[in-house]
Amino acid sequence: MAEEYGLKRHFNGGAARLIGEKILAVYPDFDIDGYAEEVEQRIPGKELKDRVLVLAEGLRSRLPEDYTEAVGILVAILGDELAEGEGMFNLSWFLMPVARFVEEYGLDHPEVSLDALVEITKRHTAEYAIRPFIEQHYELTMKRMAEWVHDPSHHVRRMASEGTRPRLPWHRTLTRFVKDPLPVLEVLEPLRSDPSEYVRKSVANNLNDISRDAPELALATALRWSEESRTPETTWIVKHALRTLVKKGDQQALTILGATGGEHLRVPNLRITPQTVNLGDTFVIRLDLENTDVRTHRVAVDYAVHFVRKNGRSIPKVFKLTTLDLAPGERRTLEKSHTIKTIQTRTYYSGEHLIDIQVNGLVMATDRFDLHL
Repeated sequence: MAEEYGLKRHFNGGAARLIGEKILAVYPDFDIDGYAEEVEQRIPGKELKDRVLVLAEGLRSRLPEDYTEAVGILVAILGDELAEGEGMFNLSWFLMPVARFVEEYGLDHPEVSLDALVEITKRHTAEYAIRPFIEQHYELTMKRMAEWVHDPSHHVRRMASEGTRPRLPWHRTLTRFVKDPLPVLEVLEPLRSDPSEYVRKSVANNLNDISRDAPELALATALRWSEESRTPETTWIVKHALRTLVKKGDQQALTILGATGGEHLRVPNLRITPQTVNLGDTFVIRLDLENTDVRTHRVAVDYAVHFVRKNGRSIPKVFKLTTLDLAPGERRTLEKSHTIKTIQTRTYYSGEHLIDIQVNGLVMATDRFDLHL
């Protein structure tokens, strides 16, 4: 949400002029002054998505009526492809209205539009724009997805994964994939050891989405990938994909990741200091972790802060503390600092906040602090 807030400030008359100047180089009849003026008049009070739509609508009314010709002009202004690691939301942020143009006006021309989205995603992203095509041109789009997972461009491979995420942030849920994620897994299968970190992160996020609605299927997939593809790339994907289930203490997910011996692990001491905290303060979690077994165990340690809500109830939010190997009989002291800082996605309320220590998914100790506002 913070990223969205920061982005929206840039979509104004200045952005319209930036896009318009690029269009003028290939389409001299473009009305750049009228475009910038219209955008400035229409954006006040609008959030990011609506501002981007305003810019896309202004393009539609000033480019040739023929969609194929219009989208060809927009493809011609895209510029150089992004290298891996270069930011779509800083170097090429201004291309969001171009992708939105295809999303809004290209559904009657799916072949041309899908070709355009391939070029757009190499310079920006098409993960949002592709989703209406999945809904309205399912067979064609999924056929293209099956081709894109083998594309030389990591951007195109990522679009296949990111575009099929059932619960992609900032966009509506793909209900058909929530109900039946098997077609998504077919897309992900060739990408499970992808050489690109950019692609691997998307694959992991996609499988994590699936784990929210079909945990058994996600677990079975993660286990099979772990057994069939013993590569560092697949190992990273599986670990990142199971993070939601791990935070929920799912024992199968923890077993897949090698966490064992819960019955032999203890937290004999837990201390939260200070125990009275104001907004902006930092408290410290300090705990002793002990392995009473005669074998070494892989241990995943998380902590859950039970944030008080307006109605007095609390909702736990799980945070990662560490993952480590604990030798037979070993006792180790762990420490973690946590700041109660203002963020846009959370409202704080005064009261007693519990903190649970989860060891391999099991709550083994609890302490508390009082938050004063």
